[in-house]
Amino acid sequence: MKLARVIGNLEGTVKHASYQNLKMMVVQPLDASLQPHGRTHPAVDTIGAGAGNLVLVVEEGKAAQAMIGHKHIPIRTLIVGIVDHADTI
Repeated sequence: MKLARVIGNLEGTVKHASYQNLKMMVVQPLDASLQPHGRTHPAVDTIGAGAGNLVLVVEEGKAAQAMIGHKHIPIRTLIVGIVDHADTI
């Protein structure tokens, strides 16, 4: 799992069937000091996160498959937790 900040929403009228009824967000990965680290990318929100939330993301296809409940889905990153507080290093 990694820390990230939700920086926006994604919406699309045409999408893969696996994305039906799933909320998509844009996340910015963070380093140990909670500073931006790496490129932004889409993530499926499984918990109701919103813009500005500090979140835990999992970036592994098998985890996405298990949480969404489908074997063959084109999803890699999931938001799996909202962080209330994090001490920085």
